[in-house]
Amino acid sequence: MGVAKLTDQNVITPESKYARVERERRYLLKDLPEGLTRADHHLQITDNYIMGTRLRLRKVRDPKTNKWVVKFTQKFAPNRDDCSRTIITNTYLSAIEAETLSMFDANEIRKNRYKFEFEGRIFSIDMFLGDLFGLVLAETGFETDEEMDKFALPPFALADVTNNELFTGGSLSQLTFAEVQSEVENNRILKSSTSHNK
Repeated sequence: MGVAKLTDQNVITPESKYARVERERRYLLKDLPEGLTRADHHLQITDNYIMGTRLRLRKVRDPKTNKWVVKFTQKFAPNRDDCSRTIITNTYLSAIEAETLSMFDANEIRKNRYKFEFEGRIFSIDMFLGDLFGLVLAETGFETDEEMDKFALPPFALADVTNNELFTGGSLSQLTFAEVQSEVENNRILKSSTSHNK
């Protein structure tokens, strides 16, 4: 008897005790917020999104120490219309494990990540490199749904793009900055976000 073929219909995903809910808001910025410069301390991140999956191989380098952290991540939104709440599972890898997984076809994103504090809240500010150079996004996390749902657009942000699939890592890994700019202009993302947050 042969091995049954795995399909989306016959494979189930049980709840994992290793997975956690991540609550985040994501914002489009024009540039780094005031008080932050490109020379400030940052982490160098390379994300490889494995094509056709919800899996990502992330390599994080601290330029101060030249040390790397590598993690294999599954991240997805249970509700496709709400990207603010995702289920995330991380596995930390050794050098040989990371090298083995790098054999898969993947779309790559490179970015510098800065830590930015504003009114007592910590934001991760991502300045993208390569094909996405010019794109700057901010993210901040929340402990509860209530805290996240009542959080207002920070003054240094152009738009809340949390639930815009275009700004998910998997989508961005297939785009250029010019293509993102075109989508922002054509879909009036800035105008709709501003009116939404009045």
